Amino acid sequence: MKRSTIVKLIVSIAIPVAVGALSGYFTMQSIPGWYETLQFPSFRPPNAVFGPVWTILYILMGIGCYLIWIKPESPERSNALWMYSLQLFVNAAWSFVFFYFKQIHIAVIVIAILWILILYMIGNFKKLSDVAAYLQIPYLLWVSFATVLNIAIWQLN
Repeated sequence: MKRSTIVKLIVSIAIPVAVGALSGYFTMQSIPGWYETLQFPSFRPPNAVFGPVWTILYILMGIGCYLIWIKPESPERSNALWMYSLQLFVNAAWSFVFFYFKQIHIAVIVIAILWILILYMIGNFKKLSDVAAYLQIPYLLWVSFATVLNIAIWQLN
């Protein structure tokens, strides 16, 4: 592997992991207080599950981004990277809306938008790399679950 390729891989993984770490920082501040006062559905996983799952998903996102980034420049690549960036921004925004601003109902809207953006991202990735697209399937599945969980928490509170 060329040095520039290794740098692209590291940057591709570091960005979503850093976004996740920033979101996690603000999330963790709300867990011991406000979050634990909420009513939860029976299918809510233990809090300890979320960090490792999100870390794995951010790494998979980053690898997928890398596989797109190393493709030759094209409008399809630009679109895929733009959609990736947009969904990553909305991903972070959800954490702030839910945990920092404590707006569960608005978080439902944000996560629904995120789910749609992930679908578009997967479609854009698939045009360039099947592997990059398939690496996003666990992310889509987890956000699908998180959407149901967010709606249930909203309904219970």
